[in-house]
Amino acid sequence: MPRYFFHVIDGRDIIDNDGTVLPGLREARAEAIRTAGSMLRDEGDRFWNSTEWQMNVTDASGQSVLKLRFSAADQEITPGGNRKF
Repeated sequence: MPRYFFHVIDGRDIIDNDGTVLPGLREARAEAIRTAGSMLRDEGDRFWNSTEWQMNVTDASGQSVLKLRFSAADQEITPGGNRKF
């Protein structure tokens, strides 16, 4: 079974040196979503700084096979309910 590595760039580089053995790309997608969801849940306050957050999933040869990108920003609301851009 192939090994996939889940690297995260969110203002710091978190390199997955161990990887996870999974049956295939479909399972790697599901694992990427689960892992990203957990990180966003656990570190959500850090996420709201408008900086793009990425997860790059590579195979054992270092080839990128999946990439997730996230960013978030609060939209300032002015009195009267209008958004200020």
